[in-house]
Amino acid sequence: MKKILIVDDEFEIRRLVDMTLRIEDYQILQAESGEQAIEIVKAEKPDLIIMDIMMQGEMDGLKATRILKNDPETKGCPIIMLTSKGQSYEREEGLAAGADDYFTKPFSPLALINKVAELIG
Repeated sequence: MKKILIVDDEFEIRRLVDMTLRIEDYQILQAESGEQAIEIVKAEKPDLIIMDIMMQGEMDGLKATRILKNDPETKGCPIIMLTSKGQSYEREEGLAAGADDYFTKPFSPLALINKVAELIG
C-alpha cells in the first residue's frame, strides 16, 4: 500500500485531503508542521507528500521542501504543494523549491486524485 503524507497546520484541510484520497487504497499519514513532516518522512518513507506552504512554527512548507529535496534519502519523494498562495510568482517559488506540482486552495478533489495517481501509480 502506498503511503501519502499530508502536511498542513489546519486540521480541517488535512481531514479534507485525507477523505479525498481515501477513495483509493492509500495509507495516510499527517503532520501539522514542516519540522514534524521531516521527522515523519525520515521514519515512514512515504511515497508522496502533499505540503502546505504557510504553517505555524519555524519551518514553512517551502523550507521543508528544500530540505527534503536536498537530502539524498528523501529527494526522490514527489511533493505536491497545496496552498492558498496562488500568485504566479508564488507557484514559481514552490516549484523552484523542488515541488513536483502546485495546487491552490480551494482545489479540485478529482484533479488532486488524478495527480496523485500520476505521480505514484
